[in-house]
Amino acid sequence: MPEVIAVIPARLESQRFPRKVLADATGLPLIIHVAKQAARAGSIDQVIIASDADEILDAAREHGFEAARTRADHVNGTSRIAEVAEGLQCRCIVNVQADEPEIDPEVIDAAVEILESRNDCQVGTIATPMSPADDPADPNLVKVVCDAQERALYFSRALIPHDRDSDRQTAPLRHVGLYVYRRDFLPIYAGLSPTPAETTEKLEQLRILEHGYRIAVAVRASEHQGIDTPEQYEAFVTRHRKQGD
Repeated sequence: MPEVIAVIPARLESQRFPRKVLADATGLPLIIHVAKQAARAGSIDQVIIASDADEILDAAREHGFEAARTRADHVNGTSRIAEVAEGLQCRCIVNVQADEPEIDPEVIDAAVEILESRNDCQVGTIATPMSPADDPADPNLVKVVCDAQERALYFSRALIPHDRDSDRQTAPLRHVGLYVYRRDFLPIYAGLSPTPAETTEKLEQLRILEHGYRIAVAVRASEHQGIDTPEQYEAFVTRHRKQGD
């Protein structure tokens, strides 16, 4: 029985870049790059691509990855993963975003490790120090503050913690949207009702905290970028081709 399974939830259409997970200017569909990176993580025993789209499922099988058909009515990736989890027997499930082809396998391992080391937490994730190029005030960069036991206190699009006296003792941490769930927690999470802070910030991980569950946070260097636009995809293709030189 596999202990840790990576599930990559994917849908065919996206608002800013339709059909991006199947973009293949590198010779491989984008989602296959993601799956290959996930498979390189030492903690991962199995990789599954989950979707309601035949084209995505066919691409997964064509390139040697398992495919799981899901309903088409899922509102987010976590809901899609929860459906897949109903048929899985494992200890933990990693939610790998379908548009992050350069995710570092060591970052995946760190997220798994932090959750497995914390029996008091139901979810593990990653935070990384802000880089000089990051604007801490950018609401598109989600920030997280942790307690002394490496657990998330709060996630926000605002700059937290607020440096009232301009003598900053805590550097802001950027949240990396990678999650590891205990298998038994996923059906619980899927049944949780939306919460006020989650709705206000538009951050689904706040639902976990507001319902009293805990998220363990590993702080690691992480510079990989998600692909949201055709321009970002072209930049990835350029980087990929240079690596192949």
